[in-house]
Amino acid sequence: MGWLKRLFGLEKPQNAQVNPTPQQVQQQTSATPAATQQIAPERMGLNGEYDQSGLAKRVALAFDQDQQLTDIETLWVAQTGSTVVLKGKVPSQDILNQMISVARSVNGATSVDTSQVTIG
Repeated sequence: MGWLKRLFGLEKPQNAQVNPTPQQVQQQTSATPAATQQIAPERMGLNGEYDQSGLAKRVALAFDQDQQLTDIETLWVAQTGSTVVLKGKVPSQDILNQMISVARSVNGATSVDTSQVTIG
């Protein structure tokens, strides 16, 4: 099973990207009939759509695409705003370092919190 499937119950959508081009969101307001607003990078989904957990899903996809990172069933990916939060247990510091590097490379990630990760 992959990261995306285990964490979010999703098969990889066709055309899913770690760093997609954002879609424009039409927003109706009283001042302007149809204002266009850009999606915040941490809220961008796998295909550029708005997704509350978009950053975490794109990090999971990035983990799936990295040949050195097999799915570690004792680790979870979440997000708090633009911070990627890793929780659980990893087998080694080297693997955790690789995961941090991959997570930081995802557009919208400003930091990676590993305070809830144990090694062993």
